[in-house]
Amino acid sequence: WWISWSPFVGMFIARISKGRTVREFITAVLLVPTIITIIWMSTFGGTGLDQAVNGVGELSNGIGDVSLAFFQMLENLPWSGIISFLAITLVLVFFVTSSDSGSLVIDSITAGGKLDAPVPQRVFWAVMEGVIAGALLYGGGKEALKALQSGSVATGLPFTFVLLLMCVSLYMGLSAESKRLKSLKAT
Repeated sequence: WWISWSPFVGMFIARISKGRTVREFITAVLLVPTIITIIWMSTFGGTGLDQAVNGVGELSNGIGDVSLAFFQMLENLPWSGIISFLAITLVLVFFVTSSDSGSLVIDSITAGGKLDAPVPQRVFWAVMEGVIAGALLYGGGKEALKALQSGSVATGLPFTFVLLLMCVSLYMGLSAESKRLKSLKAT
């Protein structure tokens, strides 16, 4: 799943990271999100497990509907309404950012690689993404969504090899740059 989204997310992150150093990029894109995710999963995952083990709330009966488990866990915490609102807001921001990165990539491709394509064209692609997603959900429901997810994963599999080559290429480029900088400092 992650690999199938990497072209969209990669181009989006590259675009918003323009002008940053490699250190700033690694900190902002790799380290900070990883630390926040570890804290998030440890806090809420540990709380959910604690509730399930100690028989607190609906989770003590097992997870019925996975999509509701997080909110069932939040019901037993103080300020559950505020935390639920913040969680929904974070999910919304995730979907908006994902859609924005997808429309940015599609817009750039259809504009022949231009970085600053016309705004109406980008709006068109963003609207089309929403319309197509809505039509798929309306027409096929969860089954269509599962089929789309499976197709995305299957399409992303061959891209794994491209990503591995890109990792080797990045390593070679950074090594060459490091050698160049060392030779400049030596002279």
